Amino acid sequence: MLPGLRLRQARELLGLTYRDVERASYELAARRGRPDFILHISRLADIENRGVVPSLHKLYTLAAIYRLNPLEIFGWYDVPIEECFHDGTSFPVPRTHLMAAPTSLRIPMKFDPAFDPRRTEFLSRMVEKWGHFEGVLTNGHSRHIYGYIGMSDRRMMPLLRPGSIVLVDGSVRKIDDGDWTTEHDRPMYFVEVRDGYRCGWFHQEGSRLVMQPHPLSHCLPETWRMPEEAEIVGRVTGVVTRLNGPEHAPYRESPEERGDSSRKVP
Repeated sequence: MLPGLRLRQARELLGLTYRDVERASYELAARRGRPDFILHISRLADIENRGVVPSLHKLYTLAAIYRLNPLEIFGWYDVPIEECFHDGTSFPVPRTHLMAAPTSLRIPMKFDPAFDPRRTEFLSRMVEKWGHFEGVLTNGHSRHIYGYIGMSDRRMMPLLRPGSIVLVDGSVRKIDDGDWTTEHDRPMYFVEVRDGYRCGWFHQEGSRLVMQPHPLSHCLPETWRMPEEAEIVGRVTGVVTRLNGPEHAPYRESPEERGDSSRKVP
């Protein structure tokens, strides 16, 4: 069904006329302080009957007045908002950064009775029913955020590969580097610095924050003054990574991108 027809049906189900919608849009625009929310009768007619695509603000107006989910309207226009996170991760970028969380995640709801969690298996063969968990880990009140390890960021190779996605607990903003026995136990942190972000091992020496790259990365340590030059975003609590193949050749990094910047531990 055409999206304009869907919107027309939604309006008629509520018993609203074109003039009712226009009047309500003026009230919404006054409340929000932006005339972009105003939806004139002629524009509404074009949206319903001529296939005109509403602008972002007018789409919000229609969703608010018609009591619809804006994401549902996006779907009517073939804009898959729920796939934005997954589409974004398919385009590698060179620098490490924070990223928006997925709106939902496909998770197993029911396992095959023969599934034995003690054995290594193909998960796809063991799941009888899949479902979607909305607002995965993050919402307006969650402490978790996501970070992306840039394709030119090789500071923690091979433990943390370029292109990895990390889950960061934003409530842990203090470095604790004392209670670990192996490199897999050593906590990693996501840190904002003047020229971007760093993710990896850190320790503090007085007012200095020091990043210690993985020894096999061949990158040098870096140091910043706290809090003038660096801010701890949070502690890494999860990692999703993909093994590099020939079709995912890493970026050729400059010395600065590899961590060989001028800010080094003496």
